[in-house]
Amino acid sequence: MSAHLFVTLILTSLFSNSVAHLPHFFPNMSSIPHNLIPNSTLGIWNSFQNLTGCHAGQKIDGLARIKNYFQYFGYINISSTNFTDDFDDALESAIKTYQLNFNLNATGELDEPTMNHIVKPRCGVADIINGSSSMNSGKSSSNLIHTVSHYSFFPGTPRWPDSKRDLSYAFQPENQLSDTVKAVFARAFLRWSEVIPMTFNETSSFADADIKIGFFSGDHGDGEPFDGVLGTLAHAFSPPSGRFHLDSAENWIVAGNIGDSTAASAVDLESVAVHEIGHLLGLGHSSIESAIMYPSISSATRKVELVSDDIQGIQSLYGSNPNYNGSSTLTTQQRETSGAGSNFMGRLWGMRILLLGVGFVFIL
Repeated sequence: MSAHLFVTLILTSLFSNSVAHLPHFFPNMSSIPHNLIPNSTLGIWNSFQNLTGCHAGQKIDGLARIKNYFQYFGYINISSTNFTDDFDDALESAIKTYQLNFNLNATGELDEPTMNHIVKPRCGVADIINGSSSMNSGKSSSNLIHTVSHYSFFPGTPRWPDSKRDLSYAFQPENQLSDTVKAVFARAFLRWSEVIPMTFNETSSFADADIKIGFFSGDHGDGEPFDGVLGTLAHAFSPPSGRFHLDSAENWIVAGNIGDSTAASAVDLESVAVHEIGHLLGLGHSSIESAIMYPSISSATRKVELVSDDIQGIQSLYGSNPNYNGSSTLTTQQRETSGAGSNFMGRLWGMRILLLGVGFVFIL
């Protein structure tokens, strides 16, 4: 093998590895190219809509897939993946539990409100872990009436030890994130450190960081594969794991008013980051729709402000930041990416177009 060919093969291998997990970032909605916007107005679970109206006793093609969905998020506690298309007792029970958790009428049927909620993009962390849930379904009916707190924890209530109040975080080097994108995560961490006595600081040492953040696609070795555009957006593991993974296939928006978007595939990066950091700190999912820790978030939606349920939950684990006075101290400049950042991201997208020109293909 000639030296020139050997070097070429090495460079090709390095280039392939470096771009394999390059996520899609956009400064605003209008910068998403039409070819990266799925034709469907929904994501990977769009086909579930065909099951609207199904009820117990029926056998309908596709019910096996939705059983896999409920199993993935903890509602069917069966290890087998060889599901049938029968609408059986296990599926009816799973649907009722799901409906209770998400404040829907517990009909046990795949009615329209339930299906509209199922197809929403969401966090990949299960709502029920090892058969245990602290969302609505894990509370007695009397508790549901008399309590306003719906925050939950992972089984065993794991938390970072008292010796770990200054956590470091780092980004997967292969993702090649810009400073503009990293600033989104810094704001997300700051929202939590405002209310609890903890700090978060970026480090250049990925191997030594307490929290490791990376964008991945498909099966990436943690047993929680991503599924492409929309569907599951990200997942994070309970303390002290520190693993925080995001789906590189999403169209991540880092600035601008995402609420003005008509693109169904747009996902606000900071909204997802704030949610997943809650998991990194030990919070489970909440049944309160306005809470950051609510499992689902519609595309083209921005939700970054902690509400009382989030704050009460995290302070029950770590106590209150002595400087917290009940309101956020983030400035307008910290909340929004600057115009200079948007220009930088525009140049970054131009570079991505160049990468496309030399053969990099986005998988949708």
